[in-house]
Amino acid sequence: MDFAVVIPARYASSRLPGKPLVDIAGKPMVVHVAERARLSGAAEVWIATDDERILQAAQQHGCRALMTRADHASGTDRIAEVATARGWSDERIVVNVQGDEPRIAPELIRDVAQLLARQPQASMSTACHALTDARELFDPNCVKVVLDRAGDALYFSRATIPWARDEFARERSRIPEGLPIYRHIGIYGYRCGFLKLYPVLAPPAIERFEALEQLRALWYGHRIAVTVTERAPEAGVDTPEDLEKVRRLFDDAG
Repeated sequence: MDFAVVIPARYASSRLPGKPLVDIAGKPMVVHVAERARLSGAAEVWIATDDERILQAAQQHGCRALMTRADHASGTDRIAEVATARGWSDERIVVNVQGDEPRIAPELIRDVAQLLARQPQASMSTACHALTDARELFDPNCVKVVLDRAGDALYFSRATIPWARDEFARERSRIPEGLPIYRHIGIYGYRCGFLKLYPVLAPPAIERFEALEQLRALWYGHRIAVTVTERAPEAGVDTPEDLEKVRRLFDDAG
């Protein structure tokens, strides 16, 4: 199957400045991400950045990289610029892999691409897994997704959805048995035709208030197919503490 991967990589980060370039086992973090993406079977892997330092580091490690505008509001907008610059056809599938997940499973990337290839009615694809940790139920940093009968997304939210009315009225320290509550995994597949349309769609209020860019697609009637994975992916790197954990994992792996 022919698909591409684009890794948005901005230098700015409020909690970890220069995050794409932090050293992990002798390489910049974004290079590790690109190497994992290559293992997915993608025909092309590109790092899309707004910073010359990231561009040079990527190229020095043999990664394909493109400079993109600095004023993009989201990673999706940045990937849309890459799709246009590369001249990809409207039917080409592109997977957005976050630049702060140096241990992302290549199989997950491939699954998201293959799901979109099998679902011609969908403009996007993504992934989720069943929540098992009750502490994440009410954590706004843990994004939830509700699925329809066909496995497409009905809605994404930082709120607890679906809400178990009777059970939560009694207690909120455990996940009620049978509650279909899923944590969204921040990886996306797109058809390039939709990618080119996305930047001209005005952000709706639900996107602005939830701060979830995928809600724009749902607002305008585009379907998002969702694959349900058995295991939660390894955590990405958002803080210095996360970075140290990932460095230890790489050290342990030799």
